[in-house]
Amino acid sequence: MDEPAQLIEAYRSHVSASVPFKLDLLLGLERIRDDRVVPFLLKIVQDRHEDDAVRIYVLKRLRNGDGVLGPTDRPGVARAIGDVMLSTSSADLRLQAALALGEFAEIDGVLTTLSHICLAQQESIDLRYAAFTSLERAGPTPRCIALLRQLSSDETLGRSAQSVLSAWHVQELRSPEGEV
Repeated sequence: MDEPAQLIEAYRSHVSASVPFKLDLLLGLERIRDDRVVPFLLKIVQDRHEDDAVRIYVLKRLRNGDGVLGPTDRPGVARAIGDVMLSTSSADLRLQAALALGEFAEIDGVLTTLSHICLAQQESIDLRYAAFTSLERAGPTPRCIALLRQLSSDETLGRSAQSVLSAWHVQELRSPEGEV
């Protein structure tokens, strides 16, 4: 059995192991570029029975890429992170997912997912603002500008959205009909 398979099997066979033990195994996987690593990490981040500290660690690794992600991995990773952010997981985990999504803003559906959280009045201000900052990281794309214009009337994030639009010098891009 090769090293990635050994580390994955060791992780799976120690389901009830301590967080430090699991993190140590995951640290060993970080330096390995192998097609089995990303799908394995995605299973961990989506596993509601896994400890949040482990899931957050994996989210941060996926966010940073750490040499593990290839271009073909990015859409699947973005979907998995978006699912975590939209889930009923802990506040800290969802916050980390919102921050991680900023690295995947160019992937179809990510901006919509982020704006959904930004507009969700029932969500915490921390989660909404984390989603907003990730949305902002997309830069002045037509889709992001439209979403920020929609947010500009939000009671909580409206001023921040207006400030970003102003900083991007896009106020004048509005057509006479108010369309983007």
